[in-house]
Amino acid sequence: MQEREQAIERVREILERVGFYVSDAHGIRPTSFDLVARRDSTLLLLKILKNIDALSPEDAERLTELAGLFRATTLIVGRSSGASQLEAGVVYTRYGVPIVVEETFEEQLLHGVPPFLVSSPGGIFARIDGPRLQTLREARGLSLGALAQVAGVTRRTIQLYEEGGGAEVTVVSRLEQYLREPVVLPIELLPRSTPRDGGKPKGRTTDRSPKERVAENRPLESTGDPVRDDVFRRLGSMGWEVVVTIRCPFDAFTHGGTGKDEELLLTAVGSLRSAQHRAEVLQGIARAIEGYSMFVTSQPTGRESVDGLPLLSVPELRRHRDRAELLDLLHEREGT
Repeated sequence: MQEREQAIERVREILERVGFYVSDAHGIRPTSFDLVARRDSTLLLLKILKNIDALSPEDAERLTELAGLFRATTLIVGRSSGASQLEAGVVYTRYGVPIVVEETFEEQLLHGVPPFLVSSPGGIFARIDGPRLQTLREARGLSLGALAQVAGVTRRTIQLYEEGGGAEVTVVSRLEQYLREPVVLPIELLPRSTPRDGGKPKGRTTDRSPKERVAENRPLESTGDPVRDDVFRRLGSMGWEVVVTIRCPFDAFTHGGTGKDEELLLTAVGSLRSAQHRAEVLQGIARAIEGYSMFVTSQPTGRESVDGLPLLSVPELRRHRDRAELLDLLHEREGT
């Protein structure tokens, strides 16, 4: 097993140990993401890289777009940048996507120890807890100038720290050593999770309409494949909003309805052989996002599902006129 695949499995094991449901890794290369994981209301979209320099602006844009569609938190687990190893306890950023090493990820999830440091072009910084710093300074009867002298910075810089500014690691060390108290804020890699009520719902709650969300993402255009274009137009005519995806196990993200009645559907188009290859992955991702998945072939195959993945032909899809009718059919074919 290659090094990156081993890293993906280790990340999966960490997530599962703390109660996340994790989709299977997929074999599509290059890929926008490697794993989708859910625990209660927290949904994560993860990509694992050996060298983070392999992340292109286009890759980051696709990852961010998918996270917006799924309403997920994105995170990259990496190892190095160029010839330099990334440091544990530090959050790096590329094109707006946060990156940590495996050790930092493990410390956060297994032990509840968040990172405190952020890498920027100017060095490694920590975000100061301004109100706490001011309280500690005043409790000790220290002036801004006196604390500035201890930290080796200017009086104005201490004011900026008390307003929540960032400080270099060496300055933080001087402040905490002198005050004998922590003065930095943790970096929350994961959103706070809240338990769901009852069983597992099909869908999610959102405060934006499908049209508003689609307007923020790539408009539906021709894929260059007449079969795919026909499938996506057909879904659109049923009332689904369709967003074509790239470098994913599914070819389109579709959704319909609003609020608690919104339904999510991952649609893939291709041959029966391709359906057999993607079945387990598609179902795993659908479960993680609490939605549906289906695979569409150009012609009937004589089968209703592939390893539990609902299978439809284009002629069958054309016979359905609305979302509810299609979802009823998917329910019938799940697991058959």
